[in-house]
Amino acid sequence: MVPTSAHTGEGIPDMLALITQLCQKMIGDRIMYRSEIQATVLEVKVVEGHGTTIDIILVNGELSVGDTVVVCGLQGPIVANIRALLTPQPMKEIRVKGTYLTHKTMRGAMGIKIAGQGLEGAIAGGSMLVPQEGDDIEDLKDEVMDDLQSIMENNENRSDSGVYVQASTLGSLEALLAFLQDSKIPYSNMNIGPVHKKDVMKCSTQVEKNKDFACILAFDVKITPEAQDIADELGVTIYWAEIIYHLFDQFTMRMKLLAEERREAAKDIAVFPCAMKIYEQHIINARNPIILGVNVLDGQVRIGTPICVPSAEKIVLGKIVSIQQDHKEIKQAKKGDDIAIKIEQLVNGQDYYYGRHFIHTDNLVSKLTRESIDLLKANFKDEMEPTDWMLVKKLKPVFGIQ
Repeated sequence: MVPTSAHTGEGIPDMLALITQLCQKMIGDRIMYRSEIQATVLEVKVVEGHGTTIDIILVNGELSVGDTVVVCGLQGPIVANIRALLTPQPMKEIRVKGTYLTHKTMRGAMGIKIAGQGLEGAIAGGSMLVPQEGDDIEDLKDEVMDDLQSIMENNENRSDSGVYVQASTLGSLEALLAFLQDSKIPYSNMNIGPVHKKDVMKCSTQVEKNKDFACILAFDVKITPEAQDIADELGVTIYWAEIIYHLFDQFTMRMKLLAEERREAAKDIAVFPCAMKIYEQHIINARNPIILGVNVLDGQVRIGTPICVPSAEKIVLGKIVSIQQDHKEIKQAKKGDDIAIKIEQLVNGQDYYYGRHFIHTDNLVSKLTRESIDLLKANFKDEMEPTDWMLVKKLKPVFGIQ
């Protein structure tokens, strides 16, 4: 029993020392120096004088120079012979540049750098296996590729039109793909390691398919200058973050900005459905510009809406340029509102006026087209009510829209 205090921190060093002592005395034989080799690849990097190396954590077992290792690679399993076993200088971290100590044999648990031929395509986060006497190397190849295969074959959220995913390790790629699936974000392709020119070229196909997804979500990886240059040239955006949620926030902001751009471009073409009744006692101006007092029977009345009289040979009076309610200018009105609308007739169009071409018993509706309905579906779904879509359905046969 070790007395401790959460307030002062007393006893914490004693407790850690006791745990270490008990582990060494009571279960050391069970957790240390097991003959079965257990190792995981942490990082793949080029070291001057040694070529491409892999940083591994040797959890159990013993490695020697000359041993054969099997690791997971993007292009398939990699079989290599250990040329050198390297460790950093005392009190140095393995990822920090500097001179390394060489060893003939190393036992777990240790962080080790391994130099060998053909390790360029190794994947960080995968396991490393060492064939023992009687092992079938082909079985080991299949085993090291299992994790990557399971990720690559998971096509539930994979699509021809989707973002390009880049992660630093096998585990982080799996986590990122799972997060994208939960967030309903499709992905078209994936890779592990730094973002290179080839990754940008693959992603650039989305520029034509779906510009929204012409982007790379790079999770804790380096972006080569060449990749950034070609991305800027081809219109591919690279989002980088060390935290998955930050990537999601960046992508969400991208989608929001693109949606706003599309709305802005479509606002003059998209026509919201509306139906209005004319008040006979509120005919303010019978000729161009026509100014009428109306009641909104259904839908949404917005500035810019083209107004049609279906009962009078579907004549188009013009566009609404102003809406007033209680003598105040407003941008839109909804069902039940009493408003005054100003309609300017089309330039070079026929002049229509109240009393001759239409009267108060004729209802006014917005002039819908197939294009305007498609734009509503694509860009203004969140601004349309179920009753608005019902009005669209009623007006389609009026204008012969399929």
